[in-house]
Amino acid sequence: MILINLLPHREAARKRRRETFYATLGAAALFGALLAGAAFLWYQAQISSQRSKNSFLQAEIVKLEAEIKEISTLQSEIAALRSRQEAVEDLQGDRNLPVHLLNELVRQLPDGVYLTSMKQENQVVTLLGMAQSNERVSELLRNLGNNSPWLVKPELIEITSATVTLNPRDQRRVSNFTMRIGLKRPTDANKPADGANPIPATPGKG
Repeated sequence: MILINLLPHREAARKRRRETFYATLGAAALFGALLAGAAFLWYQAQISSQRSKNSFLQAEIVKLEAEIKEISTLQSEIAALRSRQEAVEDLQGDRNLPVHLLNELVRQLPDGVYLTSMKQENQVVTLLGMAQSNERVSELLRNLGNNSPWLVKPELIEITSATVTLNPRDQRRVSNFTMRIGLKRPTDANKPADGANPIPATPGKG
């Protein structure tokens, strides 16, 4: 007996393919949604973790800024205390400066050199005097620049020739000079003198 299929098999085949396609499409959409959800949750967890780290870092930064302010305040206080200590030490040491100055002048003054006046402004002393010759003035400059721990930077400002009358029959030529010199504080006495070499005198003729 011959069987003849009268059903529209082509339409049935298309229907099966369409159903298979929709099923596959639905499965792919579901898998994509699950994958997107997992990725979203993972990114959310990473963002939350980073925010926690940022919050921790911000808190630590605030603590460090407070500590830095405290350190700056302490440094300012230490600097102020050091300045006060140095001021007190300078005041205590300055009481003996005139004694050191006079002692050094007596020690370093060559024969034939006489001081007529002396003036001090802060740490600078101006000397006025007379000498038997220009060579004596040069010797005084060398002594003050090389042999004194308390006097530094001697500088000859002016030297002129003059005549001194001892009696009507005795007149002598002398060199009047003006000299400037720096005076060290006791707190600086152990420090090396900066540029302590004397300025050489230029002998002049009257």
